[in-house]
Amino acid sequence: MTSPHGNIEKGHADKLGAHHDGHGVNFAVQSRHAEKIEICLFSDDGKTETARIPLPARTGDVHHGYIPGLKAGQVYGLRAHGPDDAANGHRFNPQKLLLDPYAEELVGNVKWDNAMTEAAADSAPSMLKARVPAALDAPATAHPATPKNKTVVMEMHPKGMTMLDDTLPPELRGTYAGLAAPETIAYLKKFNITAVELLPVAAKLADERLENLGLANYWGYDTVAPFAPEPSYARDPQNVRGEFRDMVDSLHRAGIEVILDVVFNHTAEGPAHAPALSLRGLDNASYYKSQAADSGKYVDETGCGNTLDLADAGTRRMVLDCLRHWVQTYGVDGFRFDLAPVLGREPYAFTSEAAFFKEVAADPVLSKIKLIAEPWDIGAGGYQLGNFPAGWQEWNDKFRDDVRKFWRGDDDAAAALATRLAASAPQFDKSGRKPQDTVNMVTCHDGFPLHDVVSYNTKHNEANGENNRDGNDNNNSFNHGNEGATDDAHIKSAREKTKRNMLSTLFLAQGTPMILAGDEHGNSQHGNNNAYCQDNRIGWVEKDAIGADGKDLEDFTEKLAALRAAHPALSAEEFLHGTAGSDGRKDLTWLDAAGQEIKHHAWHGAQTVAMLLDEDKIENPAGKDGGRRLMAVFNRSAAPVDMPLPSAQNAGTWQRVLDTDAPKDVPQNHQDGEKLRIAPRSVAVFVRKP
Repeated sequence: MTSPHGNIEKGHADKLGAHHDGHGVNFAVQSRHAEKIEICLFSDDGKTETARIPLPARTGDVHHGYIPGLKAGQVYGLRAHGPDDAANGHRFNPQKLLLDPYAEELVGNVKWDNAMTEAAADSAPSMLKARVPAALDAPATAHPATPKNKTVVMEMHPKGMTMLDDTLPPELRGTYAGLAAPETIAYLKKFNITAVELLPVAAKLADERLENLGLANYWGYDTVAPFAPEPSYARDPQNVRGEFRDMVDSLHRAGIEVILDVVFNHTAEGPAHAPALSLRGLDNASYYKSQAADSGKYVDETGCGNTLDLADAGTRRMVLDCLRHWVQTYGVDGFRFDLAPVLGREPYAFTSEAAFFKEVAADPVLSKIKLIAEPWDIGAGGYQLGNFPAGWQEWNDKFRDDVRKFWRGDDDAAAALATRLAASAPQFDKSGRKPQDTVNMVTCHDGFPLHDVVSYNTKHNEANGENNRDGNDNNNSFNHGNEGATDDAHIKSAREKTKRNMLSTLFLAQGTPMILAGDEHGNSQHGNNNAYCQDNRIGWVEKDAIGADGKDLEDFTEKLAALRAAHPALSAEEFLHGTAGSDGRKDLTWLDAAGQEIKHHAWHGAQTVAMLLDEDKIENPAGKDGGRRLMAVFNRSAAPVDMPLPSAQNAGTWQRVLDTDAPKDVPQNHQDGEKLRIAPRSVAVFVRKP
């Protein structure tokens, strides 16, 4: 086969991927070890190969060429020639059609048949393909640029968030347009959400094992085309990129940032023996970590069969190009990096001085956006909470675990709770870091949602087809006396209060709060704590099934969000150390049930902890004491406590502005020193005004 477009020209290596300039298409493919790269052109439906054209030029590790007359919309794939020597890391086989890793639009799907696995078979008829993208207008809106200490995040699945939302027209549910709908935006604004964190939106691979079980790769952590938005979330398969960009613009107009969960620790190609789809066939030895030069086996620090090698400059280039692409083409505001220690291994030990982190910090685009690490992987030394570079934020699982343990009633949990309320200073209070660098959470997509934390003692993942072996066994959950659904009014009431307690703890803590979509009204996964393959009611947010309790919890969460927004002292820009200044005042004081400061051994066995904030000192350290205070009391005792309200130098009045035992009560005025009853197992918040 030859080109129908005349001679191919050398083109350039400046930009990787396929780029149409109005007169033709430049192709550039990075491969250090390939001897030749061919561009394969296909019919519009991707079924017929019409031309096979070798790229004529090479600059460094980049193979490139320019085809005059080729238009945007052309369907294509790649074939790579080189040694087939798996023992030394090389998996070249020109019989295997490969997806351009820079593909922005996709055609078809992978068909799992013998053509994908037999070495001599041409895989093109069974393989996903790329389409040359047309130019996309620049984003129409500016970044909201919400300060980190004013950020409130809601994590959500781009489909599951709206799939059961009966306030939306059916055709919008489960789509990018559904997330951008006025009804969805108004709902987010109710809770002062400033950023949505979307589970992976990059194009994902259909998993053969899950398909055979009648399940799906729902969460999307098997990324097959990191530059391309997932087509199944678009209404119009011919306008996937445009719909995604429109969603970002709509959220921006409402002042809501878009943070993408991205997967650069592994790819969808799986273990070394699996079929080559893209990077494995283009340059396996460069893109993936191998155990030894003569073994052909991968290092697996991810539990997904392979690990991307970010110590390789070419791999880093691909990742950095991809991140810039999402920011510059679509306007996204930040990224949450799945299993992020992989990014900093050079090649095996994690360091915050890794080349990837330095290149991001020096990048004029990426240095200005929000960067959030999931600070663990399964490799040696894979737990790195608090050890990422200055400017990075991190998911804080210690916050999640310690809050759950406190409200479950574990022994000696009070001191740990105080540490988490004060922005986990032992992990984060170090050079260049800020309180908002801890992303606090009680739940996230991975594990029980809040309703299930208070309703199940153990996981119930039988629907996943793995005989309940998958998912975390250490949930720190408590079913309140009955496993799962119950008609017992006492148990239901206790569960609702514990939900309010946990949400209150989240919104009252220093740091960046992240709420899981659905927790605000008690969404359940019915005991499944690993719904990665449940593209159904188990995994979707059941917004069509919110009962009276759910409506009440929504109202309470709205109240919590308003309280946090009204009191900047709850989101201080600097760490609160609780030490007296020259004026004798402390920004933060811990009190016991008798109103006395908790010191040293008194933490042991404490059941009631009050966090007293000097709002004047926190907001203006050099200013005078105007008498403004905020006190949050966390009483996990089974008995009520009568706690005196603290006094300040100036006369003032206290109000109980929030009470998880009486969530609908109207605030009433109280005086300094007055004893007020704190109900068992509850949170109460008091505000003092001069």
